[in-house]
Amino acid sequence: MEEKRCRRTNDYHHSRGTEVALLRCSALVLPYLSLAELAAISSTCKTLNQISKIITSRRTSDASRGFENIPIPFINPVLGDFEPYPYFLYTRVQTLELNPDFHQSWGSNTDNGPDLKARRHDPFLFRVEDAHGCECVRCDSGDSLCHCLDSGELLLTRECGPSCRCETGCGNRVTQGGVSVKLKIVKDERKGWGLYATELIPKGKFVCEYAGELLATKEAKRRQQMYDELALSGHISPALLVVKEHLPSGNACMRINIDATRVGNVARFINHSCDGGNISTVIVRSSGALLPRICLFASRDIQESEELTFSYGDVRLRPNGQQCFCGSSSCAGVMPSEHT
Repeated sequence: MEEKRCRRTNDYHHSRGTEVALLRCSALVLPYLSLAELAAISSTCKTLNQISKIITSRRTSDASRGFENIPIPFINPVLGDFEPYPYFLYTRVQTLELNPDFHQSWGSNTDNGPDLKARRHDPFLFRVEDAHGCECVRCDSGDSLCHCLDSGELLLTRECGPSCRCETGCGNRVTQGGVSVKLKIVKDERKGWGLYATELIPKGKFVCEYAGELLATKEAKRRQQMYDELALSGHISPALLVVKEHLPSGNACMRINIDATRVGNVARFINHSCDGGNISTVIVRSSGALLPRICLFASRDIQESEELTFSYGDVRLRPNGQQCFCGSSSCAGVMPSEHT
């Protein structure tokens, strides 16, 4: 009798030890899985199902994984649609092309841990060596003659940067701290996921940078061709932004290709509107930074719960291309398309 009791006790401790080991291992591995992978593994046992639910809850509560100062939740009100969130890798700033095998933790209990500040990204991908910036302490003070300040521009186009003496709290660094307003990502039955305001955003207010992989033009063209084919079959929602800065003559003098399809921030969810939308795209340069950044500002007052939109372009080379659901009075019925 005593021998059976001891055997039962040993079996219990062995079972309990196995469960603890599974929990520890799962907590390390599962946050790196995609939505499809997480769904598949959650069906294998009760313990993994419970852990998967916790991870899903954390993911839907903040698309930014804690990289932004303000959490940005996912909301899916579409009846019969059970997609809790779209899976992508998050970056607050421009990044070089990432290895396809790169993974990022999302939904672990350390996403908002003490090392968060260290994990937030430098807004300047490349710096100009020995560049000279301003010597101001605070460049936005009334008596400042800082040469980094825009002179009477409606929207900010120049800021202090890595070569300047002033620190991150300077009022002439408004685009360098990530998302600055309260937002949410909501799914629409026809348009898919979109970005919405959860507070009044006044005209001229900085919203966020358009962040993603910075691509060479050859790679951007290759990806756009691939995305066009996949988008027509409904297998992908591409977020490759091409911005061209023109000389007064009309010739392009600079081109920036930012792909937020796989790696990006919340700007990847901003949908197109044929009437131009309520967001302006602005090329912002910073003292000492080699590359400009694409920053998004409110072009008019944006009301709480209103969707954020901007124009993807006016050219439509494919009359039978992807259908547009912007709903504006000037809707062309087809999404913009042009040679990348």
